[in-house]
This record gives sequence, structure tokens and C-alpha cells, in this order.
Amino acid sequence: MSPPVHVIGASGRSGAALCRALKLAGRDFGPVVRDAARWSATGMQQVPRVADIADARALTIALANATRIVCTAHARHAVAVLAAAPPGAQFVFLGSTRKFTRWPDAHANGVLTGEAAFLAAGTPGVMLHPTMIYGAQGEDNVRRLAALMRRLPVVPLPAGGTALVQPIHQSDLTRAILACLATDWAAPESMVVAGPVAVTYADFVRAVAAADGQSPPRILPVPASLLMAASVLTLLPGLPRIRAVEIRRLLEHKAFDIAPMRARLALEPIPLAEGLRMTFAKQEAVLF
Repeated sequence: MSPPVHVIGASGRSGAALCRALKLAGRDFGPVVRDAARWSATGMQQVPRVADIADARALTIALANATRIVCTAHARHAVAVLAAAPPGAQFVFLGSTRKFTRWPDAHANGVLTGEAAFLAAGTPGVMLHPTMIYGAQGEDNVRRLAALMRRLPVVPLPAGGTALVQPIHQSDLTRAILACLATDWAAPESMVVAGPVAVTYADFVRAVAAADGQSPPRILPVPASLLMAASVLTLLPGLPRIRAVEIRRLLEHKAFDIAPMRARLALEPIPLAEGLRMTFAKQEAVLF
């Protein structure tokens, strides 16, 4: 019989998706959350263990006797989780490919700090670094983009959207975590998880439009500095807010080798078009 899984951040998007998959598989799990009401809103009946990651005593109690711990909270919390966990526990942490950015921010630096602590601790497990995650319940990356395209006659993209992206569907991230839980890790490792192929951001935009039933968008190449300085997209009423840092990251290639993911986790991620079809089909089911 598989040991129970303690899921930190169980009421978040990735945490809730994992808990649903564990429940479907008949696997015993214990949700560890900061807000019991938010967990209740997921509709799952398991009694949560309430603990703030910043509260060392409460987290230690919540993780008592844990042997398999998945932390879907920000990777910067790895230090606290490692300190609160029982000896011999095996971990799956969620990091982010933001750690590779040319423009480090608090998010990226937190991932690097958490990863360094985990690798230095020598405890068995893995830190997964997903690319942009789409398709989760409550996720708004592709929906914001689709909403933007419905309101604008053209889509202004820095450098015409030539930078590469490699988004991963939430179902693939969940499958990756499940595969990690089924693996006996001898030491701490770090691994990127991403979609099957990298595409230009312009092609990603076109794929989102197609999945949303829109006509192919007109893409307007615009200097990133102009977009960031003008902040036009944040001033027009009714449009999703796009921050300057998000615009700047559109200049950055985000393409990754997923051979380790394929080999170690035996995971073949779904194609982008299929993932987007699933995402918008789910949205229609919710609306209608």
C-alpha cells in the first residue's frame, strides 16, 4: 500500500489539482493549508491540517509522521518545510523556470534560495521547475490573453513575439508530481518540466485565439520599451492588466530540454493545441 501524501498548499491551483488526482486514484493524502475555508471551497471532504508555513510549530505538527511531502507553495518556503519535516521524509517541491531569467526578481531569487537549501540538505526528493502552467481550474494566463484579443484590433508584441515559450498543461504537471511520488530518490535533484516543444510567442497567441474560436489575430511588432513606458494596455477600461515586467519577459527565450523529464518520469506531455482545446472546453462547461 502506498504511503499517504502530505500536500502543502493543497487549496492552491496545483495543490488542488494534485489532491483531485490522488483522490481519483484512491490514494490517501493529507491537505496542509493555511485557510480551512479556502480548502472547503474545493469541494473535497478530507479534513485539512491547518498550518501557516511561517509558523514552525504548527507546520511541524501538520507534518508529523509524514513520509511523502509535496510542497506546491513557493519554493522559497523549502527551508521551513525541510526544518519541520520528520527525518526520512521524501520531498517534491515546485520551483519555477523563472530561476533562469535574465532579470531576477523576488520570485526568481526565492526559487534559487529554496533550491539551494533543498540541494544542500541532502534529503531525497526532487524540485520540479515548471514553465508557464495553463489549464488549471482558476488559472487565467490563457484566458487573460484570449480576453485581450477579443477587445483589441491588433495584438502588440515586443519584437513581434519571436521569443520562445514552452508552456505546460496542469494535467501534465500533476502527472509529473505523481511520477515523482512513485520514484525512490536517492538524493535531492532538480528537474525542468515543460510542454513537448517550444513555440514562438506569436504562434502561442495564434493557438490561443484558435482554441477560443477567434479569427487569427493581427500581430503588431512594437518595441518593448514603448509598451512598458506607455502602459497602454493597463489604462484602457475593461482590459486585463499587463505589468511592465511581464512585457519585458516576452523578450526572453523560455525553451528547455525535457529529456530528463521524459526519461526519469516516463512522461510525454500533451501538445499545445490539445491542451488549449481542453482548457477552453472546460471553460465552456463552467459557463454553460
